[in-house]
Amino acid sequence: MDKALVLELPNDISSIEHAVEYVMRHCSSCTDYARRLNLNFRVGLTEALSNAMLYGNGSDPEKRVRVEVDVSVEEVAVRVTDQGVGFDPASIPDPTLPDNLTKSGGRGIFLMKTLMDEVQFNDRGNSVTLVLRLKGEATV
Repeated sequence: MDKALVLELPNDISSIEHAVEYVMRHCSSCTDYARRLNLNFRVGLTEALSNAMLYGNGSDPEKRVRVEVDVSVEEVAVRVTDQGVGFDPASIPDPTLPDNLTKSGGRGIFLMKTLMDEVQFNDRGNSVTLVLRLKGEATV
């Protein structure tokens, strides 16, 4: 049975920790995968929310971030959508390349892609969907 959760967050980075904890409690039935949820999913969601608030919404306190979570026996999926103009994810440099090691951009997206099983951006670039599979082969 799927469980769904929708949150509308203020564009305030101090709300991230509480939102992540609330979502994690929503996933409490996935106890067999607690390690992956507590590391991979928690970090991925935190990075997605941070990026949405700081970059997508440009720290504008008038904007909001929408979080949609679906939990099933196979996976946990979360979509984070900001009210910004969007961006082209392909334009973000790989932070692991030698020329980019001292640059500040791209680390959050790199973490999401490393820790989650799927990371997909919408065409506009203002929404990211993160998927963590709970069965079969696991990453990290």
